[in-house]
Amino acid sequence: MVIVMQPGVKAEQIQQIAARLEEVGLGVHLSEGKFRTIIGAIGDEKLVRQMSLEALPFVEKVLPITQPFKLVSREFQQENSVFKVGDCTIGDKQVVLMAGPCAVESEEQLLQAAAGVKAAGAQILRGGAFKPRTSPYAFQGLEEKGLELLAKVREKTGLPIVTEVMDQHTVGLVAEYADILQVGARNMQNFHLLRELGKLEKPILLKRGMSATIEEWLMAAEYIVSSGNPQVILCERGIRTFESSTRNTLDLSAVPVVKHLSHLPVIVDPSHGTGSWRWVPSMSRAAVAAGADGVMIEVHPQPAQALCDGAQSLTIDKFTALVTELRQVAAVFGKYITEEQA
Repeated sequence: MVIVMQPGVKAEQIQQIAARLEEVGLGVHLSEGKFRTIIGAIGDEKLVRQMSLEALPFVEKVLPITQPFKLVSREFQQENSVFKVGDCTIGDKQVVLMAGPCAVESEEQLLQAAAGVKAAGAQILRGGAFKPRTSPYAFQGLEEKGLELLAKVREKTGLPIVTEVMDQHTVGLVAEYADILQVGARNMQNFHLLRELGKLEKPILLKRGMSATIEEWLMAAEYIVSSGNPQVILCERGIRTFESSTRNTLDLSAVPVVKHLSHLPVIVDPSHGTGSWRWVPSMSRAAVAAGADGVMIEVHPQPAQALCDGAQSLTIDKFTALVTELRQVAAVFGKYITEEQA
């Protein structure tokens, strides 16, 4: 249930409601928007109904949340969630560009990629230190050494970093280095990991599982938010279907659907979604047109020599040209991408 407070409600009145809910064993989640304050009551709805809260003059209405995902639901919070990371804003009018190599290979490779994507207009550097691979014989990443390189390059370029965390045992380690912690598709329903991430005060980028429905994806986000961390960024990265022409089937319809169902920001990863650099530009443009709050694109100085996913990586020159196109698309829909950074 959600308790919608009257405009201008006072802090002591909010605390009065919260105390009454807690007295009967209900959890309390507060959402303070620009125009409305909403209190989420987590637990048995019958207990809320018995309290007759609508009789209070500072309560506007009490409503049930019909979706199985409560806290991430648009019913719970009408306004979009907006998160600040470095100098960029995720979830508002800015289209955020996260770009960089699939895997951290060396300081030279990472620094070259970071400088190139920053000059083109990217605001966040992506790079994998831990790499979950289908084959145990494939490159698994530099692990902590990779995290150290990411931090070193952040210091030199000023770009915040997003990198993947593999399990609950390494959350603390990755959180020491990363500005955004990424949950990969294979870990979307690793509930122990999600609960651990819910204890952090850093944004979590939650990729959609390769066979997950939108409801399952949002329920995974609910694990993080209900554990105490409201900063979740959803990432559509393609789902597994019968189609074999692309690596996955990039479900761009998920963007408007999720935005209708949830207040969380949504970005798109066309690199993993298609598996080929040829299709990344068109799918990136389409993602922005569909309303995505950002795109995550793999960029490598020399894709042919990449240790991981070179076939789906753009060169720095191709990424630079793409960003010019994305600015034009964003402008059509009243959004913007920051200009090239020195």
